[in-house]
Formats: sequence, structure tokens, C-alpha cells
Amino acid sequence: MSKKLEVVRGSGNAFADVGLPNTDGEFIKAQLAAELIRTMRQKKLTAVAVSKLTGATEADISRIRSAELSRFSIDRLVRILNGLDQHVRVTVGPSPRKAGRGTTGRKPGAMHAHP
Repeated sequence: MSKKLEVVRGSGNAFADVGLPNTDGEFIKAQLAAELIRTMRQKKLTAVAVSKLTGATEADISRIRSAELSRFSIDRLVRILNGLDQHVRVTVGPSPRKAGRGTTGRKPGAMHAHP
């Protein structure tokens, strides 16, 4: 006997989809952490190297790589990325409210880090 699964389209922000507080802030921190990890992989940098380049501790880099972001502000994550010669640009704009877009009814704006 097979059960019929209901497919629900997410909002693009998993934090909002599950009803957590501070969804925009947590989503931004997750994006910044992902960019840091991507940059580390692309440049083949270890936590030791990132620590030396940015002034962040090796333990902090390990926490970021493990998605333990509660100790980090958005500003701190941006400064770490800046230390790796990454420029962070955030784009904010209106988006239409539609049903099925998560608890906030909004799809998050775009964010990019560029060398």
C-alpha cells in the first residue's frame, strides 16, 4: 500500500518554513557561512590559514563549518569574508505576498560574496 505524499513548495528560507524566530537574520548568517565554506574550498584554505588571514580563531572557523552560528553576528561573518578578499553585497527588494511562501509570506532577497 503506497501513501500519497503532499508536496509543499518552500519559501526559500528554511528557517521561516519551520517557524523559527529571526528568520531573515538566521537565513543571512547561513548564506554567509556557506559563502565562507565555498571560498575556503575554492582557495584550498585550512582553518589555520583562514584564522591567520582573518583574525578569527580556528575554533570559530570550525563552528562556522559545522553551522553552529549562534555566536556569530552578521557583521562578524562579513568581516571574516572580507579578510578573505570577498566583497559581500546584499540586495533587498519587495516581493509579492503569496500563499505557500512560508510563515513570513516573503521570499528572501539575494546575497552574494564576490572576490
